[in-house]
Amino acid sequence: MLSTEDLALLEAIRESGSLSKAAARLGKAPSTVSHAARQLESRFDALLFDRSRYRLRLTPAGQLLALEAARLTLDVSRLTRRVKQIAGGWEDRLCIVTDEIMEFETLLPVIKAFDRLQSGVTLRITHEMLGGTWEALRDGRADLVVGATNEPPVIAKLRWFELGVIEWVFAVAPGHPLARAKEPLEPEAVAAHRAIMVADSSRRPDVRSYGVLGGQAALAVPGMLAKIHAQREGLGVGWLPRERVRSLLKSGALVEKRMADPREPNTLYVAWRGDHEGRALAWWLDQLRQPRLTARLVNGLDRFA
Repeated sequence: MLSTEDLALLEAIRESGSLSKAAARLGKAPSTVSHAARQLESRFDALLFDRSRYRLRLTPAGQLLALEAARLTLDVSRLTRRVKQIAGGWEDRLCIVTDEIMEFETLLPVIKAFDRLQSGVTLRITHEMLGGTWEALRDGRADLVVGATNEPPVIAKLRWFELGVIEWVFAVAPGHPLARAKEPLEPEAVAAHRAIMVADSSRRPDVRSYGVLGGQAALAVPGMLAKIHAQREGLGVGWLPRERVRSLLKSGALVEKRMADPREPNTLYVAWRGDHEGRALAWWLDQLRQPRLTARLVNGLDRFA
């Protein structure tokens, strides 16, 4: 086992190429450093230093040991920081899962603000869709979920608060047959045309299909932005976040249709488990309660303005 003194000695000799310079760097007498170097060779039963030239050189075995020592020094430094980090109440890592309906760009200012804390916490931010968001929290793949839809399920020690409400509009391309259909649209008229749906990322076998009527053909797409594009191109119909497509409705690229069976607004949730609380999680929860951020997250970005 190499001690911290051994690691420092190897690093000093590797970088300086001189016992005297290494001694000065370590604040020790050259004779002390020379003795320590010979003890290190004795311990490994190998020639580590080439003393046959004016400039002290490492042998191939010494080079290997020095490189590994440098790596170990860095690992020890990182471990020390992580230990202090955990002892200070910060988590080693915070896994945040957002529902796909939340746009990652809206979180960038929050991530920048978190970085300024210099906490050392590693952030892992991923997307899930619909039931998959709650499932990530239940299965331990998430410490925090943002923008989860539907009612909070039964999860041990679940804690949550409402993030906001998202409003929906039934929209079709101007060239789609339903664009000229009589309003309000009845379910039977809608069911005759293909629905565009966001695929649920839940691993459960009983995954529900949202926004699809019984017997209706459907095209499953990988996210809300893809759904907007598909409906704008006339590939199908369905419900879209009103704020996200406001400019498309205004320009006529999408046509809003009044429905006989309107869709109720969806409440979005922030949720976490009460048995996994640290300083990073507490900081994020505080940020997610700020009204200005909440509005940005819920409304998203109108990419078509």
